[in-house]
Amino acid sequence: MTTSDHPAASASTVPDAAVLDWLLAGDPAIRWQTMRDLTAASADEVAAERARVETEGWGARLLALRDADGLWAGGACFPRKVVDDWKAGIEPDFSDGQPWTSTLPVLRVLRDLGLDPGSAAARETVALVTENGRWEHDDQAFFDGEVEPCINGQTLAIGSWFGADVDVLVTGLLGEQLADGGWNCETERGSTVSSFHTTICVVEGLLDYERSGGAVPVADARRRGEEYLLERHLLRRRSTGEVVSDGWLRFAWPPRWHYDVLRGLDHLRAAGGPPDARTADAVRLVRDKQQPDGRWLLERTHGGQTWFAFEEDGEPSRWNTLRALRVLAWADGA
Repeated sequence: MTTSDHPAASASTVPDAAVLDWLLAGDPAIRWQTMRDLTAASADEVAAERARVETEGWGARLLALRDADGLWAGGACFPRKVVDDWKAGIEPDFSDGQPWTSTLPVLRVLRDLGLDPGSAAARETVALVTENGRWEHDDQAFFDGEVEPCINGQTLAIGSWFGADVDVLVTGLLGEQLADGGWNCETERGSTVSSFHTTICVVEGLLDYERSGGAVPVADARRRGEEYLLERHLLRRRSTGEVVSDGWLRFAWPPRWHYDVLRGLDHLRAAGGPPDARTADAVRLVRDKQQPDGRWLLERTHGGQTWFAFEEDGEPSRWNTLRALRVLAWADGA
């Protein structure tokens, strides 16, 4: 990646004390990441706070909803009821979005919350999902993946974070990388160009796999995927320079399988290294969205059935504020 000149740290780089206090008054998942990314807390203090994800707040609520077999809502990608309806010839109503109550989306949120892989709940859940989880597509084992790389990229992130065996899965994803550097869930239906949505899911999974010490080399493939995003400045069509989708300019949490600009930037920050000059438009967008009180709003929640709401649309968002502040700190070289 081409290194940009770092601008001087702006006021938005350093969180206001009131904003920092507000973040630290949130869920344990927010607190431990705020401590790690925005304060001088020690590693022991961060680890102690992260341990609370298992027993308090959003993480504990999601874990309490798990079935005895380790699954959520009886299914891998979709709840069992949806699958049973399909088998009965009943088309489910996804007009408001697909349901997010099954095993894949819940485990992905638990990974993003930072549930400690060594916790008792995480170890038990991964063992049970390994034994009982099967994809609706063709009864494949959960951590071997199915056929859509957007699903498999998320599964790779989950398995890598929680210590499952995902070597078969990552090998398959490497073989599905397209000539332009990215991935697309529509390749099985003939697509030959990549998708932002699918590519972000896969490069996040590859980064988690790389950091887990996986045996399969993935760094070059990950960087090619990131280059696909950077060539398009994280938001534009390469052919015309136009913004691909206005929806990508609205920051959502949880992101599910959907791309948006903040998600793309937060991945590049996590991947390490200085920011590329081609992120400038995206960084400016994040900076411009800061509210007068120093916070960022939840601009979008992806529709569909959920177990519960994490935050409210249109209201100040701890998730977006945390991610925006750490992205801007990275962009400003702070």
